[in-house]
Amino acid sequence: MNRILSPILPPLLAFLLGGVAVAPLYAQHVPPPPQDEAPAPARPWSGLDPAQRDVLAPLKNDWDSMSPRKQARMLQRAERWVTLPPEKREEVRQHIARWQQMTPAERKQARENMRKFHQMPRQQREQLHNTFERFQKLPPAQRERLIREWHALPPAERLHWNERRGHDRPPPPPDGPDQP
Repeated sequence: MNRILSPILPPLLAFLLGGVAVAPLYAQHVPPPPQDEAPAPARPWSGLDPAQRDVLAPLKNDWDSMSPRKQARMLQRAERWVTLPPEKREEVRQHIARWQQMTPAERKQARENMRKFHQMPRQQREQLHNTFERFQKLPPAQRERLIREWHALPPAERLHWNERRGHDRPPPPPDGPDQP
């Protein structure tokens, strides 16, 4: 497994630890509404239907102070989200809650990381996505250990993650180095 992750573990960890995990959901570029349409009026939280309030619950405290345009964007997304299975809806709620807890600087960094991700060649994005999927399948203790090790490294050493961890060499034989 280590040899599978070794070539792309450094960019993966940079991707994960840079706040990009939540960015795809929130940093999507939404085209502006056509100019000939008047902006939708603000909708108070109490005017949302139960399914919309359920999905948008993390935004409850901020909803009434949002611009009508932002409310409209969030309602468009909520329309898609209510069609998702319950477990996916819960995942969306958790992403929204994490996004709401981020500082403006963290959100800006997440958007920038997402922009960089979309500028990568398609093959590199796919490789990074596949590595992320494999990373997610690791036992939680192993993921936490890798993240702790990554955070402990100075940025210059993170570039040499593979050499530092010995991923450029094959693993030792299962029975020890002196076994045939």
